[in-house]
Amino acid sequence: MVISELIERSPVRVFMKSIHGGLKPGELGLLASPSGLGKTSVLVQIALDKLIQGKKVIHISFTQHTDYVLAWYEDIFDEFIKKKNLENEQEVKNDIVKNRVLMKFNQEGVTVDQIIRSLKAMVADGGFGAEFVIVDGYDFSSSDSERIAKVKAFAKELNLAVWYSCTVKGGASETLYDKRDIPLVIKDYADLFEVIVVLEPKQDHIELTVSRDRDVYNPEHMALRLDPKTLLILEE
Repeated sequence: MVISELIERSPVRVFMKSIHGGLKPGELGLLASPSGLGKTSVLVQIALDKLIQGKKVIHISFTQHTDYVLAWYEDIFDEFIKKKNLENEQEVKNDIVKNRVLMKFNQEGVTVDQIIRSLKAMVADGGFGAEFVIVDGYDFSSSDSERIAKVKAFAKELNLAVWYSCTVKGGASETLYDKRDIPLVIKDYADLFEVIVVLEPKQDHIELTVSRDRDVYNPEHMALRLDPKTLLILEE
């Protein structure tokens, strides 16, 4: 298989189609679920889809285990590629590494302004023309509307699309989402996110449901699924 076929047949195409082609420059997206359901996996699949297309991606991690993030990229690439018999596999891998930057921050030890300055130094001043930013492991219970609004303004300024993961926390009897399936932890500034997707465990798969797509809440669409073992988006 050649690279153009790989891009066209990627299961991420189904994901993007369900949200009108994906995030546009200046937009924010959010993947929400309790921990362990595959948010990082989906973010990495989105990032790999962009990287395979030759686009540059910055992956920001607020966890201390960056080796774990890099392992996701390796494992998902290998798991997907081995099914496709891709030509020039090593060359594609080399391009992915060249076009991806992984940044690690401690949320308690850095301000949003410092993060924005670091990103601006890399994208605007350093010549790394990223179009997509992944933000994984960010604790929204320690955030507020002002911080996310600053990121949104920066995304618009530099024409970046930004995907966040959001871990919703609480006991089995606690309400984690409102009636529109919006995480309560971001209820005061949910309108800053153009797209909100919720992951929910089912008996034999993990379901992805779009809670918000721009101005439409709970739009009609085909629910997407993750394989509970590989956490890959299932191909239809």
